[in-house]
Amino acid sequence: MKVTDVRVRKVDHDNRTKAYVTITLDDCFVVRDIRVVEGQNGLFVAMPSRKRPDGQFKDIAHPINTETRKMIEEAIFAEYNLEEEGKEEHKKPEQDPEEPEAVEE
Repeated sequence: MKVTDVRVRKVDHDNRTKAYVTITLDDCFVVRDIRVVEGQNGLFVAMPSRKRPDGQFKDIAHPINTETRKMIEEAIFAEYNLEEEGKEEHKKPEQDPEEPEAVEE
């Protein structure tokens, strides 16, 4: 099994959730509402879950072994980091309009 597509939707709220992610497995199975969350020890991936009547949250879908969890997390963080890098590039300061442009000779 392979992660064949990852789509990251960044969230600009002041809460712990930094992004919502949708992954596609083997071009034939989609998992939505995976979250990238800021925890005490850094970012982690939270699988989609639902709150039960007793107040507990239970995962709707989740990997059942370490290898698969690692593969999914690596794919998600790779795409999340690309999104972060793109965001930083857009923040580059523009040239001061008072300064003349550099001319190559």
